Amino acid sequence: MPTAMVISNDIMAYIFGMMLGKTPLIKLSPKKTWEGFIGGGISSLLLGLLFSLAVIDNKHFICPIEYDDTLGALSMDCVPDAIFIPRTYNVSRWLFFVPFRTFTWYPYFKHCIVIGLFVSFVGPFGGFFASGFKRAFRIKDFGDVIPGHGGIMDRFDCQIITGWFVFFYYHSFVKPASTGFLLQQLFVLPHHEQLAFLGTFIDGLTRRGVLPATLSQPILDFAEQARKSAAIASSLNDDLPNPP
Repeated sequence: MPTAMVISNDIMAYIFGMMLGKTPLIKLSPKKTWEGFIGGGISSLLLGLLFSLAVIDNKHFICPIEYDDTLGALSMDCVPDAIFIPRTYNVSRWLFFVPFRTFTWYPYFKHCIVIGLFVSFVGPFGGFFASGFKRAFRIKDFGDVIPGHGGIMDRFDCQIITGWFVFFYYHSFVKPASTGFLLQQLFVLPHHEQLAFLGTFIDGLTRRGVLPATLSQPILDFAEQARKSAAIASSLNDDLPNPP
């Protein structure tokens, strides 16, 4: 989807610039205009939403490919992730002029909007940076692999900067934390910090009513005593002189 949005941004920016372009955008790219920049941005954002709407119910796009032992073949049948399941949201009371108080949509769409805004208004600057780089070295293109277009970098400058953003955005805001990943991070901690985490975790489960207090209290007492012992042992080990 981000790749298609970048391609549509380039195409629609060219079309809008050719039809309506009058105001130069930046000196590094004299042919780029504000009209093309804005038109391409809006078009790529709309395309991203339409593309998302078209594929969100298709499991071929939202399910990973896994081997099914029962079928003896690859399968893409899965329970959709939470971002692909529609949710009902409340409209803020500050938006009193909105005629409805609730609306239902897919959480996936908000990520599409964020990526679309980046592609529309930040992604093109990858091309501007590449243009400035080429001007500094007084070259027309980075290569001649693609006749009439230059090299690979000449066609994928915007794709590269968009790819970086999508990677960091996905790992920061979209990718769910798995149990295995959390355990891997937890086991790196010293023993007394692991026990401190255990106490905090059990206490949180008790406060939310997941565990009864009669069951959690002995665990909390044991975790606290073990944490203190582990902390003392850790401090003693730190005070020992290093061997020559």
